Amino acid sequence: MSLLKPTEQERVRIEKLKQLKLKGINPYPARVPYEISIKEILSEFRQFTETELSTAGRILSIRSHGKSTFMDIDDGTGKIQIYLRVDDLGEDRYGLIELLDIGDFISVRGIPFLTRTGERTIRVHSYILAGKSLHPLPEKWHGIKDIETKARQRYLDTLANPESKLLFQTRSKIIQAIRKFLDSRGFLEVETPILQPLYGGAFARPFITYHNTLEMNLYLRIATELYLKRLLVGGFPKVYEIGKNFRNEGIDHNHNPEFTALEVYQAFSDFEGMMRLTEELIRFVAKESIGKESISYNEENIDLEQPFRRRKLTELIKEKTGINVPETKKEEIAAYCQKERIEFNENASYWKLVDEIFKHKVEPELIQPTFVVEYPVETSPLAKRTEENPNFVERFELFIAGRELANAFSELNNPIEQAERFLEQQKARESGDVATESFDEDFLLALEYGMPPAGGMGLGIDRLITVLTGANSIREVILFPLLRRKQR
Repeated sequence: MSLLKPTEQERVRIEKLKQLKLKGINPYPARVPYEISIKEILSEFRQFTETELSTAGRILSIRSHGKSTFMDIDDGTGKIQIYLRVDDLGEDRYGLIELLDIGDFISVRGIPFLTRTGERTIRVHSYILAGKSLHPLPEKWHGIKDIETKARQRYLDTLANPESKLLFQTRSKIIQAIRKFLDSRGFLEVETPILQPLYGGAFARPFITYHNTLEMNLYLRIATELYLKRLLVGGFPKVYEIGKNFRNEGIDHNHNPEFTALEVYQAFSDFEGMMRLTEELIRFVAKESIGKESISYNEENIDLEQPFRRRKLTELIKEKTGINVPETKKEEIAAYCQKERIEFNENASYWKLVDEIFKHKVEPELIQPTFVVEYPVETSPLAKRTEENPNFVERFELFIAGRELANAFSELNNPIEQAERFLEQQKARESGDVATESFDEDFLLALEYGMPPAGGMGLGIDRLITVLTGANSIREVILFPLLRRKQR
């Protein structure tokens, strides 16, 4: 739609707009009477049947019968019928109804009553046009089915599809439940910088921006980890942050360049403590937000009430592919990837090839809640080594419904070893791997002052919402996901 090239329906509405202005009516007043929401009227209807009140809403339907008209209006909290009569409004005011359209906003004043059929209705004594709609709304009984349109014009999706509106209300409940759980455990919610001089805390390509006054490059954060750990050094034993992270990477059903994440850190804990915390958190959030601990996902019943199983990374790969990691040579791993048409970078390290195999062959099969443990040091530069095997770290990733939801480990608090790990990452970066940890000297300085042993966990909130609501893609649970430019 464009006001420069309006459709026939739009031309009709624009003409009505002109007629309203000629009659001295402001189609977009700054304020209108709105004393009570429709939800409040409906919930306490009997006590209002003798009371004149004012409310407002969007017109969803218009049914005229000579000298009387019925409309349905919705203010976002509920829908109610209104009844307008020429005897109550007068000929001139009643005649202006012809200039109203479905989609317009209207403020009404009147008395609630029950019709002969028992429908709760407001008998209107006066009304004010609160906002003129120039574009016809989607037909609510058909809704919007096209996925692209739903994501690109979310305002129409939530307007026309009640299930979409409910989904985003559930999203809000899920985030509220996360806060409620952590607050009750004594965690402090904090905020850390989004613009950072160095990016770190994850393997990801960043977005780069430039600060004119300081004449320096800055990065949109890819994770909150390194700043939250600084707070552990600073004497905050239990902290968390819910916020946006940004990664300059591809878009698919599990990834959006801008996404919402939770990171939580607890002093004197470890990855075992984070495992318990994560399991209890997800179970609590499910019960609090959707009212149950068992969910259906792609016709699979997922039981969140049972203890989450625990499996080793290498064991899962061997079961699915027959590959015995790490005893299999890199050349054989690469040959397997080629045979199975798994894309990989020829300069990728051994464990990054293994990670690609895991993502393609194992991850989709992890439907029931599963903690995957024992990751290699190479892919976990911020985690503590295991005592049994120094080539692996105390880390887990949680998978539900074939999606990675959480990543956690016993945090490395040895500044000397952390510096060595950063140097290894720097060598990888110099060889062309940009998705590595930066050498963060300020973070190392903080560690040198002493960080307590701690456990840390990061959770993808959009992915959790996808699983709990049964959505197919995180694009469905993000109000305004990033999309390709629309082809004209």
